Amino acid sequence: MTGSNVSFVLGTRPEIIKLAPVIQECHRRGVDTHVIHTGQHYSDSLDAVFFRQLGLSPPDANLEVGSDDHGAQTGAMLAGIEEELHDIEPAVVFVQGDTNSTLAGALVGSKVDVDVAHVEAGLRSFDDDMPEETNRVIIDHISDHLFPPTEETAALLRNEGIPEDRITVTGNTVVDAVQTYDDRAASESRILSELGLTEGQFDLLTAHRVETVDDRDAFERILSGVSRASAQADQEVIYPIHPRAEDRLEEFGIAVPARIRLVEPLGFFDFLRLESTADVVFTDSGGVQEETSILGTPCVTLRYGTERPETAFVGANCVAGREPSAIVAAATQMRGKAGDWKTPFGDGTAAVQIVDTIPELPAREAVTPTE
Repeated sequence: MTGSNVSFVLGTRPEIIKLAPVIQECHRRGVDTHVIHTGQHYSDSLDAVFFRQLGLSPPDANLEVGSDDHGAQTGAMLAGIEEELHDIEPAVVFVQGDTNSTLAGALVGSKVDVDVAHVEAGLRSFDDDMPEETNRVIIDHISDHLFPPTEETAALLRNEGIPEDRITVTGNTVVDAVQTYDDRAASESRILSELGLTEGQFDLLTAHRVETVDDRDAFERILSGVSRASAQADQEVIYPIHPRAEDRLEEFGIAVPARIRLVEPLGFFDFLRLESTADVVFTDSGGVQEETSILGTPCVTLRYGTERPETAFVGANCVAGREPSAIVAAATQMRGKAGDWKTPFGDGTAAVQIVDTIPELPAREAVTPTE
């Protein structure tokens, strides 16, 4: 069935990274792909650079939706994606994760009668205040092919009544991506020298979620806690600042503690290099929790729960919340860990397993050997 057409709907950094292995596996099997970028991340430093570094062609369509309220943003995506899918008529549409882009892609696919394949299905935070939690549930229940990363996430899908024949446990494609590009990041990235850093002699912070940075008190407490935790170990904190967080710092007039150094958003290789060489990573990002668990870097999650509990189960992550004293305690617990835990998200063959599962796509035997 070489020549089959599939569409990919994506809009954020994690989606680009985690769908890249699937796109590349499709190409290896001679499958035509059509990539629709919603423009949910609308800064070149947050998206286009990831296409370049991951060896992907630019997206076939960019809806340039940008930032807006959830309803307006999702509505604009629905209209643009529907037009694209009507033109392409793909055999299947792939979506990943839990963003508004993912929701819009899945909804349109279900409405125009195209099979929807959900990569990284079954994650649940059980926090209904998170917009992503609503997205996850809806996407899973309207998808035809669900690819949970672990047996635990598959069990959650079964408990919600999703038929077994829709569910295939594959591991997480982030393992495929990190294993593929970590060595290249180490050899090609110059971020440590550019920032004057030494391996293991700095901490890393990411904070961008709505519930983190749109609440002034929460944002200030997180910055205070991270600063105190790093001061205790005499470490500097590198904080690649997301545009949303930067806007809120200015809007709220928050003074960033001296211990924390703001830097511009980074490309995939530079950020991967910082993740792999930091002493501790503080984050509110689910993707960063995964990446650090794969890289063997201790992680402190700046939330009160996580949809990646496997990272905590294996000892790679401590869920601290937002209180400064709890952040300090979590960092003390995690700092110095050897990072020898078993990666909980598979063996790096998730993309192969995913493409194998889609009946409209060619089997591995159809792949032309390469030099």
